[in-house]
Amino acid sequence: MLEHHKASLSGVQKVLVDAGSGYQGAPFAQSAMTLLHSCSEVEVVRRDQMHTFAILPKRWIVERSFAWLEKNRRLWKNCERWFNTSLQFVNLAFIAILLRRS
Repeated sequence: MLEHHKASLSGVQKVLVDAGSGYQGAPFAQSAMTLLHSCSEVEVVRRDQMHTFAILPKRWIVERSFAWLEKNRRLWKNCERWFNTSLQFVNLAFIAILLRRS
């Protein structure tokens, strides 16, 4: 994914990855920093205790963003014929969130 979208990810400075996936370790971090020349760090978010609630650093950013998007009924299911249409509705939803906050 990083190699395929290398041009649009040129401004990425830090990559956050989940510890449960296969993205941890030095080989992945080195390849991510090689592909993304602006990337200076790959941070692995680990879950220390699986069955207890704990706020994990940086993980809440993504989870809150998805929660805000779920408030838009049109985004609950992907009923669009074209992927680009779905992507534009996600962009419109974030624009609406930003306009409400300003």
